[in-house]
Amino acid sequence: MLSEYDVIIIGGGGSGLAAAVRALENGARVLVLEKQPQLGGTTGMAIGSFTANGTSLQRAAGVIDSADAHEEDAGKFAAPEIESHSNNELRRFFLGQTAETLEWLRGMGLYFHGPNPEPPNRVPRMHNIVPNAKAYIAAFQTQILKRNGTIVCDAPVVELVSDGQQVTGVVALIQGERKTITAKRGVVLAAGDYANAPEIIGRFKGDQFKSIEGVNPKACGDGHLLAENVGAQLLNMEITYGPELRFVPPPGDPFEQLLPTSGFLAQVMGRLVPLLPQALINWRIKRLLLTWQHPENSLFDNGAILVNVEGRRFCNEKDSPQREIAISEQPGKAAYILLDERIAAYYSAWPHFISTAPKIAYAYVNDYLKLRPDVSVAGKTLEAVAQHRNLDTTNLHESVAQFNEYVAGQQPDPFGRVDDTHRLKGNRWVLLGPAKAYFTTTEGGVAINQSLQALDENGTPIAGLYAIGCNGMGGQVLWGHGLHIAWAITSGRLVGETLGQASLNAEL
Repeated sequence: MLSEYDVIIIGGGGSGLAAAVRALENGARVLVLEKQPQLGGTTGMAIGSFTANGTSLQRAAGVIDSADAHEEDAGKFAAPEIESHSNNELRRFFLGQTAETLEWLRGMGLYFHGPNPEPPNRVPRMHNIVPNAKAYIAAFQTQILKRNGTIVCDAPVVELVSDGQQVTGVVALIQGERKTITAKRGVVLAAGDYANAPEIIGRFKGDQFKSIEGVNPKACGDGHLLAENVGAQLLNMEITYGPELRFVPPPGDPFEQLLPTSGFLAQVMGRLVPLLPQALINWRIKRLLLTWQHPENSLFDNGAILVNVEGRRFCNEKDSPQREIAISEQPGKAAYILLDERIAAYYSAWPHFISTAPKIAYAYVNDYLKLRPDVSVAGKTLEAVAQHRNLDTTNLHESVAQFNEYVAGQQPDPFGRVDDTHRLKGNRWVLLGPAKAYFTTTEGGVAINQSLQALDENGTPIAGLYAIGCNGMGGQVLWGHGLHIAWAITSGRLVGETLGQASLNAEL
């Protein structure tokens, strides 16, 4: 590893790796520093939807679209009080670049199916990577190694170096030692969001949310803090996607490295990932769906209840986000969803699914029982499901009896629930969980311009510092499937092109 590079990228997720590839394609010497032992970040955990307009896949499907129409529709996903905070000018700029980014990805051999619809988008715009978002990581990693870029994992950046006029490099912990590395053209912040940073969440969103975890336990807001320490302006830090209810991940490390970080095997595997058999692809998609997608709120509208690890109800299950806050205050921050025979049958076939990645896969009761036995159990009696999860049987019976008394009109629900008409009963019971309350993503980030430069409180660019992905949201609100990944990779491509060309021009 050298002590000087043209471009230093902090973070080895989707945005950082995209930036590295594009900078290398334009002749820059690039260093990627990743805090974790492996690449991937939040991108590597995702289904992988890439929402875009004006694409060749849309045209092949007879879909007529434009960035202006996409920007108008993008503003319909979030509630008005959230959407009112969006930087629509930057979002429109980004959406105008998505088709080119998608073609760039396809040029690397990545395969997408779609476009698929997602209302309120007026036309299909969701392009789904095959088999899942780890294919992005594999392809980027292969390209970086092929072009002699440098990747160093287990290398947290602890400080940005500045000469008083511009950011000139970083200080990273490499093999336990502080190492100062210089960036001739720029440092790029691509370190992910702050969904699992309780102090940041508490500071901007409120202390009542500090006990809620991030779906990515490694999303600690490092890039945001590094930017703030050199005077960058942070926008929309109170806006988060979630908290929402999700099942705990399966045993093992969901961040398992898809490829080795060097050598011939890395390049071969990267090319093979998009070519897996369709049956295996479908199985992996559904496995990922059951790992990361949240149970639908309609479960509670249709009569399901929540109990804690002691078998007791503790909240109004229909009241979010108070429901999620209450879950985070339970023993182990965990809860279980109880379905009776009627509800279990209802959620066993289309169109009543427990969780979904729209137009990709739908998961029903039997899918969970088959593919996620660690978070699902069925039995003929309450005692049977309670014993499987070590819940107190007496408490669980009392919870059901109390709920049924409320439904029968014998007493109000002690937690304020209303409008339920079905008692919990039958000869088949399903218990789903443990589930926890999680923040999925965060919308807050560094203020940036369309060159991806970080801006200070006066809106002036901080020379030498760039922010992309969740670090450089720039005030955009990107609700809906596929916009965060599209922004991560598009912003990475654009900043890599800018810095790579700057490096090339300096040599001419």
